[in-house]
Amino acid sequence: MDSDFTHTTLGRTGFKVHRLGFSATYRPGKQTVHRALDAGLNYFFCYGFDTQVTRVLRDLPISQRDGLTIATGAYNLILGHPNLRRTLEKRLRQLRTDCVAVFLFLGVMKEKELTDHVREEMVRFREEGKVRAIGLSTHNRKLAGKLASEGLFDILMMRYNAAHRGAEQDIFPYLADHNPGVVSYTATRWKYLLRRPKGWPKDCRIPTAGECYRFVLSNPHVHVCMTAPSNVKQLEENLAAMGDGPLSEEDHAYLCKVGDAVHHKKKLLG
Repeated sequence: MDSDFTHTTLGRTGFKVHRLGFSATYRPGKQTVHRALDAGLNYFFCYGFDTQVTRVLRDLPISQRDGLTIATGAYNLILGHPNLRRTLEKRLRQLRTDCVAVFLFLGVMKEKELTDHVREEMVRFREEGKVRAIGLSTHNRKLAGKLASEGLFDILMMRYNAAHRGAEQDIFPYLADHNPGVVSYTATRWKYLLRRPKGWPKDCRIPTAGECYRFVLSNPHVHVCMTAPSNVKQLEENLAAMGDGPLSEEDHAYLCKVGDAVHHKKKLLG
């Protein structure tokens, strides 16, 4: 992978990206979005509800938007697929552009949800120049590994963190032939990695959010790890952690140990 710890090329797309991606899941406010831009973050996920990111990005001068990789998409409805073209056209209007860098089919659970129509429509978007890269997000690691080996999609978005490391066996070994861009999310395991697992010794430290991001990005197969700060302070903490580079072997092993405790607890509760 042509990269250092903070910057890379997003697989075969050729997009030059900061390895910390930005999402407005927790409505961080426009000030936080502008701070992310000032810090050099340039992979932004824009969805229908996150108007803060969309409004900031669409109002930027063209010269500034040229260096951004803006991703959006349509959520899988499970029982009935959304109108992908209508969704794409809506996103283009919201962003005031005629082309978006990445368009994703989001929340795919089973291969049968990727109908021939979905696959063909996504490819048409790319051929028509409305999107530059197509992809999907999924929790189904076996499916992601199969899709990686087939090479249809330019981007694969999946869960990967210290508590969920299955991608190391199910996905990453299948990336080499077609080199899709890999985007991960929920580095903190929805914040469970930031809490003391039940029965965990009180004198043992709890990982920080920054360490969780560094854990993910210490794996060279991951191009971009999404962050969703609630405010500028959280973003600054994550940016500062990035400056520390990859985790040491000792810290990596410790996060795996914490992750195993978190994963075991959730399995018991589930």
